Amino acid sequence: MASQVVGAGDERRDAELQKVTVGTLEPHNAPIFLAVYDADWPRLFGREADRLRSALGDEALRIEHVGSTSVPGLTAKPIVDILLVVPDSADEPRYVPQLVAAGYVLKIREPEWFEHRMFRGPDTLINLHVFGRGAAEVERLLRFRDRLRGDEAARDRYARAKQELARRTWRHVQDYADAKTTVVKEILDEPEGAPASGR
Repeated sequence: MASQVVGAGDERRDAELQKVTVGTLEPHNAPIFLAVYDADWPRLFGREADRLRSALGDEALRIEHVGSTSVPGLTAKPIVDILLVVPDSADEPRYVPQLVAAGYVLKIREPEWFEHRMFRGPDTLINLHVFGRGAAEVERLLRFRDRLRGDEAARDRYARAKQELARRTWRHVQDYADAKTTVVKEILDEPEGAPASGR
């Protein structure tokens, strides 16, 4: 395989992502694999939700299945996204030791983006996204999930956009996620049941 040329822009992006990555950042440098919807994803979420409640008790204010694996019929990266709301995600001593003891591994720390933390699961492919109470991103994630669950045209439009983007080669998976921002915003801004835009 030919070696990839890394430009100054790539180096800046690598440095930007390394700043919020716990451990060493590993470039992806490949297309994104999207799996057909798996009816087992909700069960995997339920198992993790039980584990999180057991580990955190009252510190877990809300646990929700979010992202594409939470939308029946939607293709997705086969990684279950879970939203965990705690009183204050910046106050790591209140919840991180309990998560680590339960086998979760902290991978992302983003103080400048709603104090977001992201963990990987102990034995299941998951991304556990932690936000504090009142973070605007919590309601946006839930609103988008519910919109896709209830609006077939919006779900199909999002699926087409994802499939088109996934075929490209991405240096980082986060770059693929960022590239979906435009279509997500358009869907959220459109009235429910509006004709799907051709964009």
